[in-house]
Amino acid sequence: MQRRLAAILAADVVGYSRLMELDEAGTLAALKAHRAELIDPAVAAQGGRIVKVMGDGALIEFPSVVDALTCAVEIQKGMAARNQAVAPERRIVFRVGINLGDVIVEGEDLYGGGVNVAARLEALAEPGGICLSGTAYDTVHGRPEIAFEDMGQRKVKNLDQPVRVYRVRAEDDAPSERPGADPTLPSLELPDKPSLVVLPFDNMSVDPEQAFFADGITEDIITELSKFRSLFVIARNSAFAFKGQSLEAKEVSAKLGVRYLVEGSVRRAGNRVRVTAQLIDALEDKHLWAERYDRDLEDIFTVQDEVTLAIVTTVEPQLASRERQRARRQPTESLGAWECYQRGLWHLFQSNRDDGEKSLEFMERAVALDPSFASAQAGLAFVLYYFILMGHSRDRQGDLARALEAGKTAMMLDPSDPFGHVAFGRLHTIQGEHEAAISACETAIALNPSYAMAHFGRAHSLWHSGRPEEAIQSHDRAIRLSPQDPIMWAFLASKSIALTMLGRAEEALECARKATRQPNTALYAYLSEISALGHLERLAEAKAVLARAKELKPGLDLSFVDLSLPITDPACRERFVAGLVKAGLE
Repeated sequence: MQRRLAAILAADVVGYSRLMELDEAGTLAALKAHRAELIDPAVAAQGGRIVKVMGDGALIEFPSVVDALTCAVEIQKGMAARNQAVAPERRIVFRVGINLGDVIVEGEDLYGGGVNVAARLEALAEPGGICLSGTAYDTVHGRPEIAFEDMGQRKVKNLDQPVRVYRVRAEDDAPSERPGADPTLPSLELPDKPSLVVLPFDNMSVDPEQAFFADGITEDIITELSKFRSLFVIARNSAFAFKGQSLEAKEVSAKLGVRYLVEGSVRRAGNRVRVTAQLIDALEDKHLWAERYDRDLEDIFTVQDEVTLAIVTTVEPQLASRERQRARRQPTESLGAWECYQRGLWHLFQSNRDDGEKSLEFMERAVALDPSFASAQAGLAFVLYYFILMGHSRDRQGDLARALEAGKTAMMLDPSDPFGHVAFGRLHTIQGEHEAAISACETAIALNPSYAMAHFGRAHSLWHSGRPEEAIQSHDRAIRLSPQDPIMWAFLASKSIALTMLGRAEEALECARKATRQPNTALYAYLSEISALGHLERLAEAKAVLARAKELKPGLDLSFVDLSLPITDPACRERFVAGLVKAGLE
């Protein structure tokens, strides 16, 4: 790993999403012109190197802080001049942060604390402004042509110690005239888990009385998202304090200490209603997702429930996926308990042995860093269950004992976290204790009815205990709640087995093949396909799939299947296993 000291400049466009929505082509053309005519020449003149451009922002390395600051001042002055002839709502304005710090070099890219601090400083800068860290300020503060203002110590995310922040002050900008410049008022620190606010949905209808419907949608989304223990959701009263206000995403983020915003609108015309919703990363000022829902308004409360469910079941997986990806991009040595937990989930969902080993390492590290972190304890229990299920465990009884202990600890630490109940339920399943497993998953569903993993766990245990018809209904609910789930292969494979138990082999085969086409599919998808093909007497195909399954699991035999899938109902077991035997599994 190569490290070096570097002067880093981070910049981004204020209100980029709003500008793109207003005039996408015009905004992109203007940005291209600003880069070609002002920014790139200014960077080159000071010996800078553009590390990367991220749509609305840039990361630039300079030989010294003096070079970085000179470039930043030139760009901000140049942009002010270029914006004079532009309508205020169409002006492109930058925020800039500059830091002198240690960076990690990987090819042409830079990572590490030096880059992170620069990004945090950029977020603290006002539109058109420049903020410097204390280390950067110490090298340039003697320059008479530039006035600085001490903004005090600021606590920023992922740093144990606060950062001393200075801003470059314009000639006509007196410190006493600036709101929020009081160094005794630190910005709110972001929570470790994904944090969001659901802003009041706008009533775009002609009838102002329809505002109650928009408010109802907002309140329901807040309520449902709050059931996910993995999220930090701002309470209803604080969210509604912003009703009717038009604020930049970063301003709302700073006021509430959240990273993500959910916002939207409701428009009613006659007996039709249109609800739009979008998810925004406020720190990066990026749209992550947007959707429109058109409905007939026969029963207003039914529509409200339906739209709420559709939004919630999209937002939570989007945030979960983004957090896993963010954790993956961070250097391992800088990860805290939350990031280790997220990295562990990412590796777990790849559904192979090597990633499973890494998942276990990250979950163990998360627990070591914070033994009171309930989700990490549940994650450790779930990963150990996965090891046993897949036959990866080198000490089945030892891993089972560890998993049970971690699962019990998770539920003791946070009885309201559905993940702990689901993890413990899967451990009951692997032991053939299916009624206990179903009960644990139903407890999780009671805590959060939108938790797809709980519906899947319930379904999996139902067909183990001889209730495949109920299992299919529960599977369908899980798939509806999480249509882009990272373990969709498991949802489909498990449903296929339930269909086989009901004698619906054609449907079972179709479902199994959907499972095997998933990018991270695993052994049990192939077992479900083999059994269905066996019942359909398509034995040549079944034998070919069995050969593939044995590549994934050398030594695969019926004893392994019975150990991993302890089906306690004799008739259901016989029907599933009969298809495997026809294909040649012994």
